[in-house]
Amino acid sequence: MKLREIAHSRTGDKGNISNISIIAHDPEQYPILEKYVTAERVKEFFSDIVKGEVIRYTLPNIGALNFVMHNALGGGVTRTLSLDAHGKSLSSALMNLEISVNE
Repeated sequence: MKLREIAHSRTGDKGNISNISIIAHDPEQYPILEKYVTAERVKEFFSDIVKGEVIRYTLPNIGALNFVMHNALGGGVTRTLSLDAHGKSLSSALMNLEISVNE
């Protein structure tokens, strides 16, 4: 299934760092997010874009994960040649991550 089927997302940026939060639609689905949406999977998913470390923070009380992706915005808003300088579309892109809960 696609991540979008059980979660929604928000994104932000600071300099050359992108921040994506993944929030479960239903708190009972949070354990699925926690198990299958790892920092390694997110780094792999954005391997063409994210050149630095990806750190995952868990927020079980609100059923969310927060990913901080370093060196992800082509040098930052004032330096990048990207059409999406703030990286706002990254959270929408991440919603296409395939999750196989049968593994």
